[in-house]
Amino acid sequence: MAEALQKKLQGELEKYQQLQKDISKSMTARQKLEAQLTENNVVKEELDLLDSSNTVYKLIGPVLVKQDTDEAKATVAKRLEYIAGEIKRYEGQMQDYEKKSDQQRETLARLQQEFQKAQGKGAVKA
Repeated sequence: MAEALQKKLQGELEKYQQLQKDISKSMTARQKLEAQLTENNVVKEELDLLDSSNTVYKLIGPVLVKQDTDEAKATVAKRLEYIAGEIKRYEGQMQDYEKKSDQQRETLARLQQEFQKAQGKGAVKA
């Protein structure tokens, strides 16, 4: 019986470790998005300082190409919207992983107690 519990405990522990890895990956991705959001907010502020007489260039490969100021502003606005949506998605994903992780932690604690009880009974019988 203790052997079966040990295998189950090991399986649950692996699930818990995988959840922790998933949480870590989501956090890393979210941090990257936060950095991109900050960077794009700075770009938006700079573009807001310009008027229609200013020239904006876009880097495409090794070449700078002239771009309409309004088009550049619209592109940055869309990018900010997209990044904000992705951040929300990752936050929701992380909350989901946290809930699953908490449930897994409770399951592990319960199984560990059962395993220790089973080991104690096995030691008494021997």
